[in-house]
Amino acid sequence: MIMKIEETKINGLFLIKPKIFSDNRGKFIKVYHDKTFNEFGLDARFVESYYSVSNKNVIRGMHFQIPPEDHNKLVYVTAGKIIDVVLDIRKKSKTFGEFETFELSSDNGYCVYIPAGCAHGFISLRDNTIVTYMQTSMFDSKCDKGIKYNSFGFDWNCDNPILSDRDRKFPMLCDYDSPFE
Repeated sequence: MIMKIEETKINGLFLIKPKIFSDNRGKFIKVYHDKTFNEFGLDARFVESYYSVSNKNVIRGMHFQIPPEDHNKLVYVTAGKIIDVVLDIRKKSKTFGEFETFELSSDNGYCVYIPAGCAHGFISLRDNTIVTYMQTSMFDSKCDKGIKYNSFGFDWNCDNPILSDRDRKFPMLCDYDSPFE
């Protein structure tokens, strides 16, 4: 088994648990395997990859891109630890407005596959946490949107989060007219 892929309550959202190979040198983790992704019907035509470095208590999110540049994402942590949060903003989804959370870390090697129509964010639990993102579309500033991090019922368990000005200004979920059906 190269990796275990688990469905979640949100349609199209998957937790991926790669097999970790460890020895006296350290670890080796395969985060992507084309054949396995294809078996689960996951669009993995990734065209862009980048990473962020965050200190403890940084919240990034809740980000997404709207059509025509909406995309699926693969997210994983190469250093540190986060609580990853995915919010379904597809109007006709039976889980619209619901969220799932995952602990992703360099220790567990877990990845999250996020479908288009879901907002994504995380809180860093350690300084110098590195989160890598792979996307099936290119970044487009005209299509780049967000939902306010504290507007959908998730308890971030952080009294003084560190946020960008941009993330502070996102609309509340109840005020956002989602283009996703």
